[in-house]
Amino acid sequence: MATRESNRQADTLHHLHPFSNFKRHEKEGPLVITRGEGIWVYDDAGRKYLEGLAGLWCVSLGFNNKRLIDAAKRQLDKLPFYPTFYGRTSDVTAELSGRLAAVVPIKGARFLFANSGSEANDLAVNVIWYYNNARGRPEKKKIISRLKGYHGSTLAAGSLTGLPIVHAQFDLPLPRFLHTDCPHYYGNSHAGETSSAFVDRMVNNLERMIEAENPNTVAAFIAEPIQGSGGVIVPPAEYFDKVQKVLKKHDILFLVDEVICGFGRTGNMFGSDTYDLSPDMMTFAKQLSSGYQPISALAVSQGMYEVLSEASERNVVFGHGFTYSGHPVAAAVALEVLDIYSEMDIVGHVRSVQDHFQQGLQRFAQHPLVGEVRGRGLLAGIQLVADKASRRPFDPVGSAGRKFSDFALSHGLIIRAVGDTIAICPPLIIQAQEIDVLIARFGAALDDTHRSLESH
Repeated sequence: MATRESNRQADTLHHLHPFSNFKRHEKEGPLVITRGEGIWVYDDAGRKYLEGLAGLWCVSLGFNNKRLIDAAKRQLDKLPFYPTFYGRTSDVTAELSGRLAAVVPIKGARFLFANSGSEANDLAVNVIWYYNNARGRPEKKKIISRLKGYHGSTLAAGSLTGLPIVHAQFDLPLPRFLHTDCPHYYGNSHAGETSSAFVDRMVNNLERMIEAENPNTVAAFIAEPIQGSGGVIVPPAEYFDKVQKVLKKHDILFLVDEVICGFGRTGNMFGSDTYDLSPDMMTFAKQLSSGYQPISALAVSQGMYEVLSEASERNVVFGHGFTYSGHPVAAAVALEVLDIYSEMDIVGHVRSVQDHFQQGLQRFAQHPLVGEVRGRGLLAGIQLVADKASRRPFDPVGSAGRKFSDFALSHGLIIRAVGDTIAICPPLIIQAQEIDVLIARFGAALDDTHRSLESH
């Protein structure tokens, strides 16, 4: 019979953890979580933590929602699996398609289902290339992403991602993938540059890249409304409005990655609503099932679908998909999630607590370690700096973030350090008094980090 120690030993000896330092893991071992309750989780020693990252940006409805558990059980009893290949489907998957079409900001949207945000973005690349081949534009294949954008870690999605750690040693990015500027005013603006001038520089650089590559070779531009895993980068006003004009001018598809922002996170159902985006394609995952089942989707516009449909007739079939695309258990859970979001008015709830959350975190803006506090809705990033006046980062980058993460755990708070930016993304069901606990624990960890750094 497995014990706490045998589980920890098995993990240390046999489990390769994503985005982890293997040598460090050998020395420190895993944090083993055994159960959850609302916004709280418990480790194998019984210690209780406030889950300040919603697991991995996804557990919007908490860790023990009985309705979601029961929805999965009912579907397992009724139909545990059925594929969506060859025009087949399950009743719940068909229903989910219609429900999603009613809420996404793409008129007449059609959906391809997958199992993760990485897969959805990988699928989007294939669709973009298929679409342009179908339109007789075989050279129009390049896709522009942004530095510090995160779109996944498969070969194609990893190429879209703009983080060196995802590219280093993996021979990425692949050809046809380009990266333009990250629109982070605090981190990338020039001395004396206004926000408006900064936006113009970012957009002009994008257009120059398109023109240098030849617009006839550039197929799409992908962006998160707020860049999550790159450090919770909030775009300046006017940025997306001006970007969309450039894309329209050069006949470039706009793919919006809603994997983190989708389903209420920014105070609207989608980040596209928050920033008035008009996507041709959208990807989403995570909060679609509150993390209870692996499911993601790619939404394509009616206009794109018509081109794909005609091409599939010429080519006999659309030759792409995954065994578990539209899995009935995941679809059943997603339907229940959408019901709960509607019944509790998830967007209204986020709006009712977002000011308390954002203003509470803004109090740390004056802390000697904090360079910038940024966020929207129930998503925030607090950037730690070695020197406030010059915005000088820590050397090595990530050293302060690592310390903070460890101190936060000691205070019963789980967050994520993205380099030296502390990302906070609590479950959407968090209440005002729980936000107060989160902020108090964050402050204690921040003070501990400051004292530790001063003593060295």
